[in-house]
Amino acid sequence: MSEVVSVRFVDSVAVITIDDGKANVLTVDVFDRLWEALDAAESRAKAVVLVGRPGVFSGGLDLHVLRDGSEPAMVLIHKATDVCLRVAEFGCPVVAACTGHAVALGAVLLLCSDLRVGLAGDFRIGFNEVAIGIPVPELVVGLARARLSRRHVTLALNSARLYTPAEAIEVGFLDTVHGSNVEKHAVAMAADLAAQVEPWAFAATRATMTRRLGESIIRHAGEFANLRASPPPNIR
Repeated sequence: MSEVVSVRFVDSVAVITIDDGKANVLTVDVFDRLWEALDAAESRAKAVVLVGRPGVFSGGLDLHVLRDGSEPAMVLIHKATDVCLRVAEFGCPVVAACTGHAVALGAVLLLCSDLRVGLAGDFRIGFNEVAIGIPVPELVVGLARARLSRRHVTLALNSARLYTPAEAIEVGFLDTVHGSNVEKHAVAMAADLAAQVEPWAFAATRATMTRRLGESIIRHAGEFANLRASPPPNIR
């Protein structure tokens, strides 16, 4: 498994860390390694924690590839869709440790998780797609409608507004915010959640709740291969 994505086990909790040393851009290789890490978690874990690097959970998709609009962009979109759906449909609890900024696909991964623990600080969380010329795809709209506060859905999706961690609790991107040790808090929450649920019942209920997320998604993925997105604004 690559150094960018690593997996370790804390008792029955699989801790999957993404750390590219920069903005945690999500590339085809990162998605492949995430898939492998989820395979490892599925075989022996009762819960999963997704962790970013210090200051950045993820800055989103690799826009250099996405702007190209060719076959690599199609592959990237399909890989992103597959991994997001797998996290959302995972058979055991998933907790996100949001270690800083979580923008675009980074924010999507938060919504795919059952619980989201954020780090307090001068960070931004949300969808910036419409600001960089990318229509928000159906999968993201479905997740937003399911996970965000109803009165914030339109603003979050169609205004490119980015939120502080404290604001993100009200909006629905995060459940709690801590001043430090977000990974430790997330691992504890994952272990507690796993202990509270019966695995078969959890998996069956998850399948019922997320069945519609996978419907009509893939047919829209090709729309994004022809987009020419402008460079994203700096995260501040």
